[in-house]
Amino acid sequence: MTYERTVAPTAMSPREGHASPDAEWSRDDLLAYADGLLAAVRPWASENGARITLPGASGGYGIDVDGLEGFVRTFLLAGFRIAGARGEGVDDLIDFYSRGIVAGVDPSSPDRWVRLDEHAQAKVEAASIALILDMTRPWIWDRLDETTQHRMIDYLAPVVGDDSYPKNNWLWFRVVVQTFLRSVGGPWSQADIAQDLAQHDSFVREGGWISDGDDRAYDHYVGWALHLYPVLWSRMQGAGELAGGRTEGDLARLDTFLQDAIALVGADGSPLIQGRSLVYRFAAAAPYWAGAIAQVPSVPLGQLRRAASDIVRHFAENGAPNDQGLLDLGWHGEWRRLAQNYSGTGSPYWASKGLLGVALPADHPVWSAPAEPLPIETVDVLRAVQAPAWIISATADDGIVRVINHGADHARPGDLVGDSPLYARLGYSTAASPLLNGDAWAEPLEQSVALLHADGRATHRAGMRVQGIRRDGDAAIAGSEATAHWIAPDATQTRHGSGITGEVEVAGTVTTWSIVRGAWEVRLVRIDRIEADAAPTALRIGGWALAADAVDDTLSATAASASARGRHSTIAAVTPGGVPSIEARRDASPLGAAASVPVITYPVLTGEWIATAVHLSDRAAASAPSARIDGDDVAVVWPDSTTTEHRLA
Repeated sequence: MTYERTVAPTAMSPREGHASPDAEWSRDDLLAYADGLLAAVRPWASENGARITLPGASGGYGIDVDGLEGFVRTFLLAGFRIAGARGEGVDDLIDFYSRGIVAGVDPSSPDRWVRLDEHAQAKVEAASIALILDMTRPWIWDRLDETTQHRMIDYLAPVVGDDSYPKNNWLWFRVVVQTFLRSVGGPWSQADIAQDLAQHDSFVREGGWISDGDDRAYDHYVGWALHLYPVLWSRMQGAGELAGGRTEGDLARLDTFLQDAIALVGADGSPLIQGRSLVYRFAAAAPYWAGAIAQVPSVPLGQLRRAASDIVRHFAENGAPNDQGLLDLGWHGEWRRLAQNYSGTGSPYWASKGLLGVALPADHPVWSAPAEPLPIETVDVLRAVQAPAWIISATADDGIVRVINHGADHARPGDLVGDSPLYARLGYSTAASPLLNGDAWAEPLEQSVALLHADGRATHRAGMRVQGIRRDGDAAIAGSEATAHWIAPDATQTRHGSGITGEVEVAGTVTTWSIVRGAWEVRLVRIDRIEADAAPTALRIGGWALAADAVDDTLSATAASASARGRHSTIAAVTPGGVPSIEARRDASPLGAAASVPVITYPVLTGEWIATAVHLSDRAAASAPSARIDGDDVAVVWPDSTTTEHRLA
C-alpha cells in the first residue's frame, strides 16, 4: 500500500521560476522539438538510409549497432509523428524511413541491419521496428513491396523460440515482435507470449510498481518500459486476441503507479536522477503519455500532459539537444561517464519515448483537457511507497523532489555485492545527482552510511533488509538493516547498472532509520555488531552531493554545508561526537565539474543510536532538527518547533 499526506506549504510561497500551468509547452511546441531532432540526424544517415551513425566514439557494441540504433530509435519518433498526423503532411518522413527499411532488410545492401541472430542488441531494436510498423501500418508497411515485407518477416523471425532474452523488460520485445509477426502472417508462438506475460506478472509488486527483473530493480524502466509496453501492445493489431482479458488489470496498475510517479517530477520539470540508462533523458515522460492514452481515472489528463511536456522542456532548456541538434551521451550536456557499457551514439534516442504524445492527434482529449499544475507546484507531498521502500518528499516552496531509499539496490536481500550509486544510495533527487565517476562505484560516499577501513575503503550496504516503511503522523519513517561489507574490486567490471563485484570482507551489521519531513531527514544509525577481525576506524554519514563549475563549502563545529546552482546541502550532527567535513570530487557528476559532499564522521561504538540531520533545499538551512532518543523511541523537534514522535520498529 502507498500512503500519502498532502498539505499546504507552511514556509514560503512557491519560489520564483516555477512555471505556471498556462506556460506549459503546447502540442505545437512538442511537434517542433520532435521535427528538429529528426532533421538534425539526417546528415548522418548512410547512403541508402538504413543506418544513422551519429558522431562520437563508438559504443560498447560497435559501429554497426550504433548505426542500427540511430535509425531505429529515430524511426520510433518518426512513427509517433506520422501516426499523430494521420499520415498527412509527413511524406518526407514516410519516404525516408521506408527507404531505410528497404535497405536495412536487404541482405545485399552495404548498410543492411545487424540481424537478431548476429547481435543481441538487435532484439531490442526489433521491438521498436515492429511497434512502429504496426502503428503506421497504412503509410509504411502496406506500401512496402512484397519482397521487402517478406525480408522484414525473415529479419524478425529469429525472435520465435529464442529463450536467450534477459529476464527483465526485454520480455516485451519478444511479445511486441511476435504480435506484429502474427498480424502479417509470419511465425509466432503462443507459448512464447504466454511465458513472457507470466514473467511480467512475476515482476509486479505492491502499489502498481513493477521490478525490472527479480532483483529490487526500481528505476525509470518501471515507467518507460514495464508500464509503457502493455499500453502500446494492447493497441497493436491482434493483441486483444492474445491478451486474454489482462489489459484491464495492466491499466489499473498503471493508474495506481502514476499516483506515485506524478509526485516524482520536480517543479523545474526534472525527473528523478536515479537508475541506469539516464542518457535516455526525457524518455522519463513516457508513462505520463501512456496514462493519457489509457485515460487513467486517478490522475487528470491535464496533469499528465503537464508532467510529460515539462520533462521534455526541462532538457530542451538545459542543453539537449546540443549545438548540432543531436542528443549526445549525457544528462543536460554531454557526460560520457553517464553511459552504460551498452550505450552507443544512437542510444540516447530512446528518449523518443518521451515524445509519445506527438502520436496523439490534435483532436485527442489530452490536448483540450484543462491545464493542471504538478502536485509539487501547489502542495507539499509526502508518500511512503512500499515496493521500493521509498519515502517521497516533494516540497512546494523550493520545487525539489527527494526520495529516501531503504529498499532498492538492484540486488536481492542478503546479497553481498557492491552498492550501485544509481540504485543503493540512501537518497535521490530531482535537484542532485549521485556521484558517478569510477571511484563512486567502489566508494559509497554521498547519501551513505559506511564503516571505514584502515585503508580508507567504505563499506557497501547492497542486500540490505527492509525493516519497515510507513507514514507516521506529520512525517514518514523507513528503515533497513545492512550487513556492511568492504569489497576489493575485480579488475574487470561490466557496467550495466549493478554494483561492482570483487572479494568481500564483512565488517558488521548496521541499522539505519530515516524520519522525513519536508526538506529534512533525521537519520538514525546504530552499529549492531562488528566482526571480530574487522576493526573499522570510523563511521561516516554522507549527505547530498552538489555539483557545478564551482561549489561553496561551509563548516561549523557541528555541521557541514555545500552550495551550488541555487541549491544548498547540509548535514548536521544531532547527537554528540560527530565531526563535520567536506569531501570534494572532480569530474564525478553530470551536473558539474566540481562536486562536494558534506559528511559527519563518528567514532565506532556499538549498540548506541547516533543521529544526523540531512537537508536539501534552494536555501540554506537556518537551523537543524533536534532529537530525544530513549531506546527505540525518538522524538524529533523540527525547525518550525513541531514535534513528532516515532518508534524505530
